[in-house]
Amino acid sequence: MVVRGLAILLLLQLVGELISRGFDLPIPGNVIGMGLLLLALGVGVVRLEWVQEATELLLSHLALFFVPAGVGVMTYFGLIEREWLPILVSMVVSTFVVMAVTGWVARWLEPRQADADD
Repeated sequence: MVVRGLAILLLLQLVGELISRGFDLPIPGNVIGMGLLLLALGVGVVRLEWVQEATELLLSHLALFFVPAGVGVMTYFGLIEREWLPILVSMVVSTFVVMAVTGWVARWLEPRQADADD
């Protein structure tokens, strides 16, 4: 059933791309597609079993999806050499912001999870 799962994922990505380009949104189509997948799973239009094998297959090969991005970065060595300090500062600051927000959200969700378990 991997083919069905991949078809569902690609269809939702296509719909997301069409929405993004059709309405000239600043949000990438694949992000909209993921939101549509979340909505479809939540509403029950798509069942988790339908996409689970496909997502596990994609996640097991996730490292391969970063190769084009790594090769693309190599074309900008001159820019990185000139702008290394702002790049480094933004990477460090954004890392700590993500860690802090994740901690706050986990702390906020923890009592709710305990209530749901009771």
